Amino acid sequence: MLSGLESGCARSWRCCAGLLVVAILVVAPSLSTAQGGPPGITVPEILAPHDPAAPACGIPPLLSKTLVFVQDNDREFMQGVNHGLAEAARVRGLDYRVVLAGNDPVLQQEQVRGLAAENVGAVVAAPVDPPGLAPSLQALLWKGVYVGTVVPPPATTILNAPQYLTGKALGDAAAAYIRDRLGGKADVVLLTQDSIEFLAPRFVAIRDALKDMPGVVIVADISPTPVDKEGGMATMKIVLEAHPDIDVVLGADSVVLGALAALRAAGKDHPDQYLGGIDGEPEAIAEIRRPDSPYKTSIALSSPVFGYALGDHAANWLEGGSVPQAMDSLPIALTIDNLAGYEADLRDPAAVYADPSRRAAYLKMYGNICYDTRDRYLNFPWSSEAQ
Repeated sequence: MLSGLESGCARSWRCCAGLLVVAILVVAPSLSTAQGGPPGITVPEILAPHDPAAPACGIPPLLSKTLVFVQDNDREFMQGVNHGLAEAARVRGLDYRVVLAGNDPVLQQEQVRGLAAENVGAVVAAPVDPPGLAPSLQALLWKGVYVGTVVPPPATTILNAPQYLTGKALGDAAAAYIRDRLGGKADVVLLTQDSIEFLAPRFVAIRDALKDMPGVVIVADISPTPVDKEGGMATMKIVLEAHPDIDVVLGADSVVLGALAALRAAGKDHPDQYLGGIDGEPEAIAEIRRPDSPYKTSIALSSPVFGYALGDHAANWLEGGSVPQAMDSLPIALTIDNLAGYEADLRDPAAVYADPSRRAAYLKMYGNICYDTRDRYLNFPWSSEAQ
């Protein structure tokens, strides 16, 4: 179940890149067609860029102006989604509430069936058990309800994160630091998650960013076991026995924080090193704030901003508007220079969404769907990097 796979991830608004994709691991490549309505788009297809000027459609009949967040658990990342949805509902005049499953897949299915009976107009779901919840979500889609999901199908709008681009953001930041601050030379440790198929593109991108730098030597390219702070610390202790002078460490925040602990325990940390991670964990953010810390960057996504976007799409749908079929939440490389601005955006996602240039830094939208074309909902595991 998804909740088990998530247990090692950061419990923050910013920890999302891994959470957003790991759900695909438990979704079959093609979902069986349930009885009672159209199956949606079940064969992957390329979606055009979203056209915000697409013609309006019919208004869904007999549905209330209500938006409900079907929340898997109360980790901070999902609290960020809730914050964005609540703000969008307030701005757009929708009634809003949350139903919390507490990682119980059966309860979540019952909750969604209950929402169908209430004729609510819009639901955003973070599934505990994507295949198990899919039939209940389909029943909503057949009624004309707007359904947004955080990663898995079926949905009117699927939200995902581009994994290669996430890794590229970290790899490019590290490469720039090596060129500008380390004279183009560095001994590098990659703490990977290559065993997880849908996270592997992150590390392909990091290697691509460094491969044409002749002064860069990747002295260790290894997946810690387990992939958490303790695993990162244990792995780094072994690496330091053979390579005591490390310049760069890259990986998920949790394992890189463990590597930092090992460097400090060995007296091998110094401010000129470059440690960078993915997930925007609070401890990583705290390290970035420390002027003497080698932790320089964390790649993060903004769940309040994409939550606001999903809420705005729901309001548009209920007014007969055309909304995206899919949306990327784009990675942001957090450094001491932009951290304050990023945190301000987390607090006020409405202001971000209202500014096209700021919105474009966080989100990219694809396809168009409205009530009249609701049979074209996505029913395959969508990723922009598969387009």
